Amino acid sequence: MKRLIFLSLLLVLPFFTAHAQTTKKRLAKKSFAAPKSVTNNNTAIVFDERLAVLRVEPSLFARPIQRLRMGRIVQISGSKKADGVTFYLVKALPNNVGWVQSEAVVGKSKSGDDARLARLVQASDGFAQIECAMLFLETFKDSALRPPILLLLGDLTEEAALKISADAARRLSRREMAASGAPLHSFYLNYVSLDRYRRLGIRFLFNPSMRLLHYDGAAWKEIINRFPKSDEAAEAQKRLDTLKEKMEVVDSEK
Repeated sequence: MKRLIFLSLLLVLPFFTAHAQTTKKRLAKKSFAAPKSVTNNNTAIVFDERLAVLRVEPSLFARPIQRLRMGRIVQISGSKKADGVTFYLVKALPNNVGWVQSEAVVGKSKSGDDARLARLVQASDGFAQIECAMLFLETFKDSALRPPILLLLGDLTEEAALKISADAARRLSRREMAASGAPLHSFYLNYVSLDRYRRLGIRFLFNPSMRLLHYDGAAWKEIINRFPKSDEAAEAQKRLDTLKEKMEVVDSEK
C-alpha cells in the first residue's frame, strides 16, 4: 500500500510543481500598473517583517519598540524622510505608537500597493509564499491581480498537500491508528503539519483509498465565480476537474 502511495506522489508532485512555476511566470507577465482612481485612507497592513521595526523616532538608528508581524493592522497619521527612507508615524493596534519604514506596509487603497505585494508573493518561497498570497487576498478584494494570485495559491497548496501526505504516510503507524479506534481520515485531517495552513483558513480534503490529502480548491472556485472572463478561469476549471478525478480514484489493491 505504501509503495502505491509513494508511486502516486512521484507521479503527481512534478505535475503540480510545474503548474506552480507556470503560474508564477503568468503572474510575472501581468501588468503591475497602478489603478487610475484610488480612494485613500490611513489604514495599512504590515507585509514585510524584515523592515517592520517600530521605532521611537523616524530613524534607522532609533531605539526599536517591537518588530511588527505580517498581517498587523496599523493606522498612519504622518510621514517623515530620514536616513534615505520614508517613515510612517503609525498606531499599531491596539496601543503601540511609533515610526516604521514605509516599505514595510501596504495600504488597502493606496495606489500601486497591490502590485507591490504581488511582486513579493512572486519572489517568495515555501510557506512564506503562501502566507504572502493569503495576505494579498485578504487585503485586496478587487485587485486586477487577484485571479493570478488565486491560481498560484491553489497550485502551491496542492503541491504542499502532496508533500504532507508523503510525510504523514511515513510517520503515522497503521497499527497504532487501528488500536486507537479513530477513523483513518481523522488522523490525516488532524495531522500536525496542517495546523499552520488551517490558521490561514486553508482547507484540505482526504482521499482514503489513496491516503492522499488534496487542497479543497477554494481559490480556483473563486476565480470561476468572480472572474469567469479572466485568463485564469480556464486554468482554474482544469484544476477543479483534476481534483474531482483524484477524489474519485479507487485504490486498485483494495
